Amino acid sequence: VKMTGPSGKVMLMPEQDPKTDLIMVATGTGIAPYRGFIRRLFVEKTPAAAKYAGEAWLFLGVANSDSLLYDDEFQAAKKQFPKNFRLDYALSREQNNKAGGKMYIQDKVEEYGDEVFSKLEKGAHMYFCGLKGMMPGILDMLERVATSKGMKWAEKLEQYKKNGQWHVEVY
Repeated sequence: VKMTGPSGKVMLMPEQDPKTDLIMVATGTGIAPYRGFIRRLFVEKTPAAAKYAGEAWLFLGVANSDSLLYDDEFQAAKKQFPKNFRLDYALSREQNNKAGGKMYIQDKVEEYGDEVFSKLEKGAHMYFCGLKGMMPGILDMLERVATSKGMKWAEKLEQYKKNGQWHVEVY
């Protein structure tokens, strides 16, 4: 029996350069593939884990803190690998965004917009998994940030896709 990963290889980690940063954005159960990434990089004793020298940055959006899936695992990875794993939560019913509204995933990512774009420009891979309803807000926010930095978003997005840095698996 031959088993393979996701169809189209959308959610695979890059293996060419162990210094590649990963930016993972999830809503709700979209966290599942990132749990696998984090286990692969920080829990399992694999060659990939031994070599990894980049930063894996997880953004998770849920309604409230009692909906945080696998938080104990993520906190353990953050404690054990503080230079290689970052974790940011967007809790829409417990946090406010800079305008005073609910904190959605795009608001949390926007707080670090300059850093996210800096990482993308240096070859980071950005992943999105979760409800497809998050993507319009994410794309609008990224376009705003790109425009504020003097970038043409449509061209940048096309470049990230062409370079294999852009991974979307939403449902």
